Amino acid sequence: MGRPAVFLRLAGCPQPHCEACDTPRALQPGQFMSMDAVEAALPGRPSLVVITGGEPFAQWGAGLSDLAARLDAAGRSLQFETSGKAGIPADAPGLVVCSPKPMDHPRVDAAATARVDVFKFVICRGTAGEHTLAHIQAMGLPAGKVWLMPEGSTRAAQIKQMPRVWEMCVENGYRFSPRLHILTFDDRSGV
Repeated sequence: MGRPAVFLRLAGCPQPHCEACDTPRALQPGQFMSMDAVEAALPGRPSLVVITGGEPFAQWGAGLSDLAARLDAAGRSLQFETSGKAGIPADAPGLVVCSPKPMDHPRVDAAATARVDVFKFVICRGTAGEHTLAHIQAMGLPAGKVWLMPEGSTRAAQIKQMPRVWEMCVENGYRFSPRLHILTFDDRSGV
């Protein structure tokens, strides 16, 4: 968290879709791009490339694995943001951050947890946070791999949720993960 990154956002996401999806444009059909075109579109700095979606691993066998290998070989740091709904390839290079969805009752295949570096759970308003805490405990996840993020696509929504999520982190030994780009730029896109 806090490291400047360029985001490579892929289209498509398996069902069920989240009611509070923060990137509904990712559910629309995307634009096909060759690997050369994708590489040319990525700025040289920052060196960290966050590959997200939608659900990036839904495209792993359709060329994303090859693109990831090319970016890795070119010295780019990679981070995958996944819901886990499409599986998590054991050979994915870089950091794998799994944010299980749907948010009210997150699920992720227990076999995929071995490849996950960080589990980032979005905490919604209402009682969904308690459901998420129960899920984390049922999965037996080590506290050091769990990050909690307040739901919210605007600065005001983030700030409203932050005290509650902070207390959940303190009580359970989890890490707190606000959406820094939202706190900094509010709902402005393209930053």
